[in-house]
Amino acid sequence: MANCKDEFLEAIQGHDLLCAKLIYKKTYHKEPDRIALLFPNFLQNEYNHFLQELDFEYDDGYGFQELFGIIWYKDGTWSERHVYDGAEEWVYKACPEIPKELKR
Repeated sequence: MANCKDEFLEAIQGHDLLCAKLIYKKTYHKEPDRIALLFPNFLQNEYNHFLQELDFEYDDGYGFQELFGIIWYKDGTWSERHVYDGAEEWVYKACPEIPKELKR
């Protein structure tokens, strides 16, 4: 089991947060999705409310993916929710450098 809020806080360490959208869905249940939104230019109370929405335990182990989402950073990079071989994690993404054969 993992705590969504703790994982989010770990993922954003060292980054200047712009906004985020997280979706929690139990694919094998008919429960409605839980969606947490953090808008650009958020205020501290909005950020606190967002973190409260993320403060829950979920199964991040092998099986169905339960947490989806993207975290955007002010420098144009992002973290995306990824599942590999049944295990979930946040993956940091940045635009790749242009290869030298494409530079003039």
